[in-house]
Amino acid sequence: MNAIVKEIKQNETQLREWFEHLHRHPELSMQESQTARYIEATLRSLGAYEIETGVGKHGIVASLKVGDSDRAIGLRADFDALPIQETNDLDYRSETPGVSHLCGHDGHTTMLLAAARQLAETRNFDGTVHLIFQPAEETMEGSPAMIADGLFERFPMDAVFGMHNMPGLELGKLYFTEGDTMAAVDNWEVEITGKGGHGAFPEHAIDPVVAGSSLVMALQSVVARNVAPAHRAVVTVGAFQAGQAGNVIAHSAILRLSIRTTTPEDREMVLGNIRRLIQQQSESFGCTSEIREGVPGAVLTNDPEETRKAAAIARQAFGEELVFEEGPTYLGSEDFAFMLQQKKGTYCFLGNGDTPFVHHPEYVLNPEILPIGAAYWVALTEGYLPKQG
Repeated sequence: MNAIVKEIKQNETQLREWFEHLHRHPELSMQESQTARYIEATLRSLGAYEIETGVGKHGIVASLKVGDSDRAIGLRADFDALPIQETNDLDYRSETPGVSHLCGHDGHTTMLLAAARQLAETRNFDGTVHLIFQPAEETMEGSPAMIADGLFERFPMDAVFGMHNMPGLELGKLYFTEGDTMAAVDNWEVEITGKGGHGAFPEHAIDPVVAGSSLVMALQSVVARNVAPAHRAVVTVGAFQAGQAGNVIAHSAILRLSIRTTTPEDREMVLGNIRRLIQQQSESFGCTSEIREGVPGAVLTNDPEETRKAAAIARQAFGEELVFEEGPTYLGSEDFAFMLQQKKGTYCFLGNGDTPFVHHPEYVLNPEILPIGAAYWVALTEGYLPKQG
């Protein structure tokens, strides 16, 4: 077992307390006020960090300088939850109806808190480490908000690093991928408006459900017949909401779309075709439509040099058998992509083993990976900011 993991596991009871508290008390994106207070209180109890709160609304940056070096890095963890009802029968399951940590952000935060304690106790580095606790990853708002609030100007750093647990990858192993690793995402809400009426008299109404249903089917052609087979993209209608009763024709319908692309050219083309289909499908049924676009996403691109360097540090710390340098790519998205547009760095995956996938109501982060993730952060800090002499 890695020496840093052994040291961190000596305080495993504390890690589980942090993790289980965060899991019990999830908060949605940009609503994480209590979570932010808990993180702040935990950091202040360590007594070693300069702490700035309210960065990008609920974001926190905890900074520790050791020695004389001007070198600095940033380590980032997210802490928002999802609007999904958890179905796990855990003794620490979510206590908030309809909201839960089904992506593992509670674990990510626990890992960075554990690293914070270890770094404060050992101080085996020369330079400054900035621990970035970020809100609102799920809505792609948190990273842009922290950047707009002066993250990289207020807390200068040479590189920034992120990490995410990943079901389906071998438990406790680290995966590094150079270049484009995750997709750009555009989250849209589409409202189709018709004319409400009685279900028995459809001739007096204009049914937005029929128009919306036709649109759902038409959208399936965008990727299948417009994106080159060698490229990757996906259009998902994750929500379709209209009406409350079977004998009432709704006045309007709401569709929520998740649109994922991997090149700027495909993104422009796919979004243009979706706009056209929304307008034409709605109008063909006598309805009107409105598109409400969310924060536009970006492709997450890992800097090759920083990726190789981080992987080498991980190999030295954990051994060859626990580190993979030709890691996977995903059509999932990450607003850490915006940080990598501003600074060099890399984003790796930590295997969560054979569990339901993230965003599934039965997903659970395996607590065995908590000390491993924390140890990676410590090893990366010590390897990137080595003591001289």
